[in-house]
Amino acid sequence: MIVFDLSCSNGHRFEGWFGSSADFEDQRERGLLCCPTCGSGAVTKAPMAPAVPAKGNVRKEALPPQTPQPMVNTPMPDEMRKALRQLAEVQAQALKNSTWVGDKFAEETRKMHYGERDEAPIHGQASLAEAKALIEEGVPVAPLPFPVAPPEKLN
Repeated sequence: MIVFDLSCSNGHRFEGWFGSSADFEDQRERGLLCCPTCGSGAVTKAPMAPAVPAKGNVRKEALPPQTPQPMVNTPMPDEMRKALRQLAEVQAQALKNSTWVGDKFAEETRKMHYGERDEAPIHGQASLAEAKALIEEGVPVAPLPFPVAPPEKLN
């Protein structure tokens, strides 16, 4: 695919994706291109800045210094380890009094919110779209900090 910057006779700029330069010319000649802003069919390629890759023989000293990133395999600070352990314990305690509802989490939570079933602590799975919809409806939900395995997958 090739991306071209395009412009119409009214000066509007926009982007177009084509299989090749020939595809662009063919579509333009057949009148298939139009400006998404004003609908003008007088569309041409606009000047574009070339994408020039960096040279492979650039010396490292020529590049700006970068902030060193912490290594992943360094020991975790004791405070962090303690905080994560406490968070995991709180989650485990909360789940003891909660019922697994699996992929029916969004449905069951919504029923409780609208008074169609008794309120009770539950946990389960929801897609990102389902979670967003619940939040937009004002249904109080929150992700668990640590993953939870479904009961049927536990040893």
